[in-house]
Amino acid sequence: MSVIKPRVRGKHLVEHRTRLDQENHETLYAYAAFVDEDTDYLVNQLVETVLAKDKEFAAWRAAHPQSYAPRRLVKTQHLSRLVSARTRRQPSGSPPDRSTGAPADA
Repeated sequence: MSVIKPRVRGKHLVEHRTRLDQENHETLYAYAAFVDEDTDYLVNQLVETVLAKDKEFAAWRAAHPQSYAPRRLVKTQHLSRLVSARTRRQPSGSPPDRSTGAPADA
């Protein structure tokens, strides 16, 4: 019987990249095959189950509820599309500044 709970829908996921020891990497993928789940789900479940057992951390977290996650930079447009859009909007007499895509006289 696996220790990982069944998947719950409706959670908000964010991307997080990390590096693992080679042995942990292999174990993660082997366990994913064992329970027929993806590795993202397993990492989330491991954080929830393992850290929930740390009573000292739970008490500290209750006293420090603010976010400790670094702020994410949200990209709304690809830079080349943004520069292209600026170039199309500029007056015909002013060439764009190559470093910013803005008109040279701006």
